[in-house]
Amino acid sequence: MSSVTIHDKDFVIYLEEEKIQKAIEELAYQLTQKYEGKDVVFIGVLNGCFRFISDLMKHIEFDVEVNFLKLSSYRGTASTGKISDLLSLNSDIKGRQVVVLEDIVDTGHTLDYLMKLLKDKEVASIEVASLLYKPDAFAGKTKPNYVAFNIPNLFVVGYGLDYDGLGRNLNDIYQIRS
Repeated sequence: MSSVTIHDKDFVIYLEEEKIQKAIEELAYQLTQKYEGKDVVFIGVLNGCFRFISDLMKHIEFDVEVNFLKLSSYRGTASTGKISDLLSLNSDIKGRQVVVLEDIVDTGHTLDYLMKLLKDKEVASIEVASLLYKPDAFAGKTKPNYVAFNIPNLFVVGYGLDYDGLGRNLNDIYQIRS
């Protein structure tokens, strides 16, 4: 599909699944090089990261614990600027190396909130790997350490990202039609 309509918005293809998969495989290689043999936990931020984590884990070549939490700051196509903690972390991460896995980092407000939350848990280190990063929208303190794709400040759906709950199942990533 070269375009889709979700709710009241039209979207056109931006990143095809094959390109996404190649970038994820490269990220997995970088993370394996850095963290193999270390006490590391990957923490995924739901809901959007579920596909990213699933595909990333297929290429991680060492034992790793995966955990999830759920934060939200979006309503419709825009960030509200307020972060809601919908599902808390359920494992002890004190003294461990943490890699946060994000589907997208745009304003950075959610990531800043998460970094404070994790630092309060006295972790050994924290790094961030994100499938998508919007440098032009970024206004936070913590930039991702690993990025598969830098993208412009456009609203995107697919491959785990949604528009009001729909579009996560799309295999490609679509941008809003301007």
